[in-house]
Amino acid sequence: MAADQQDSLPDGSLLAAVDLGSNSFHLIVARIEHGEMRPIEVLAEKVQLGAGLENDRLSAEAIQRGLDCLSRFAQLLDSVEPSKIRAVGTNALRQAHNRMEFTMPANEILRSRVDVIYGREEARLVYLGVAHTLADDANSRLVIDIGGGSTELIVGERFEPRQLESLQMGCVSYARDCFADDLINAQNYRRAYNCARVETSHIRHRYHSGHWAECVGSSGTLNAIEAIVIQNGWSDDGITRKALSKLEKKLLGFERFDDINLEGLSENRRNVIVPGVAITSALFDTLGIEHMRTSKGALREGVIYDLMGRLSHEDVRERTVNALVQRYSADEDTAAVVERRCRTFFSATQGPWGLQNEDWELLHWTARTHEIGMAISHKHFNRHSAYLLRNADLPGFSQQEQETLAILSQGQRGKLSSDLLEELPKSERKRLHYLLVIIRLAVRFKYVEPLEQLPDFGVQAEKKSLALGFPEGWLEAHPLTLSELEQEQSYLGKLGVELSFS
Repeated sequence: MAADQQDSLPDGSLLAAVDLGSNSFHLIVARIEHGEMRPIEVLAEKVQLGAGLENDRLSAEAIQRGLDCLSRFAQLLDSVEPSKIRAVGTNALRQAHNRMEFTMPANEILRSRVDVIYGREEARLVYLGVAHTLADDANSRLVIDIGGGSTELIVGERFEPRQLESLQMGCVSYARDCFADDLINAQNYRRAYNCARVETSHIRHRYHSGHWAECVGSSGTLNAIEAIVIQNGWSDDGITRKALSKLEKKLLGFERFDDINLEGLSENRRNVIVPGVAITSALFDTLGIEHMRTSKGALREGVIYDLMGRLSHEDVRERTVNALVQRYSADEDTAAVVERRCRTFFSATQGPWGLQNEDWELLHWTARTHEIGMAISHKHFNRHSAYLLRNADLPGFSQQEQETLAILSQGQRGKLSSDLLEELPKSERKRLHYLLVIIRLAVRFKYVEPLEQLPDFGVQAEKKSLALGFPEGWLEAHPLTLSELEQEQSYLGKLGVELSFS
């Protein structure tokens, strides 16, 4: 739980979500009314961040396009508290090795951290956004979201996803890779269609029509396709295989993307509609889809509903950590001891070290999971714990949160490798240094408390120092703890904190 419990969201609260997609950026500002969210501001801009991705690096021009868009969004965010804003980055930012050249200035513009999320976490949030727009019935459904760089597929019932997948195919990346010079012909179209069929074939056994009762499309691409086929009279409701075939034939009659002129097609979808239709056709054929209806709910709405849960003590991350602890049979009593010590040190250092409630959450989750690696081996269990935290699917957690948990778990004991924090931005290193100090000291005391009550001891923190004061004679009576604290003096010195004790 957070260091300071937050009140449940009162009616009238404003929340905001920013979806930093590979094709478009979306902003939604919503007001909470009777436990539900009501959108009051919605903006979307075609940024095509993914089009500026080359050799896994974003171009300076693409970064600037994105930041310029966020500067415009920021005007609408002035009325929303920073703690009630969440921005998420998807496929283009997942792939970009230089993503921090975008995310760091974006953090400043938005007054909120940009969370780059894994594909399956994106799928979970998409499903959450779609599920809130549909009837609350027991029918299983397949939800598909075709984005600029990836396509998410989810099979679920009501508000619970059962299968989550993210495939590396999107309308922006396929436009770039399959349609050289925006040229439309049967060969280029077939290339995109075949690539999508191959990509989808790997998950066909879990997502074909035998596993769900209805199919729902989310995203601008599928909503655009539905609008076109309905306005041209090829379908009365939703997208059908027959309507797709007519749309394919019509699109192949144009020479280039800029030539496309179809009723129902907006200007900003013109250069992605052909690869979008190729991907959709491949999904229909591979998964046995006969009919798809669409939903206006999408990732941004899912982020709002997820944020509502976080602010109302229904954080999916707590469920994720509980499941992780159970799965790897972690010692919950020991974890509770470490968490209590983390609380002691955090409370004493929060002010002098400038730590925030989200820092406590990271310590709380690290303490709960710090021993899960023992399910693999006691030797180097901290490394095994870090591996699991870094690589497991952890619903609710962003890439950066998972990486931070892994760093804290790996650094909880033993020598601190010089490259442990190397890949973090400099602005984050000091904060992580402080959190490592806390988790390392908390772990040092975990073997004392099962045997005896740890006495009250003083903790005095300053910006670059930490002083511990124990009852007279206690350290001398506990030589192992004394030895470990002496070892920590040199380790913590490397983190920029001078440890003293008496």
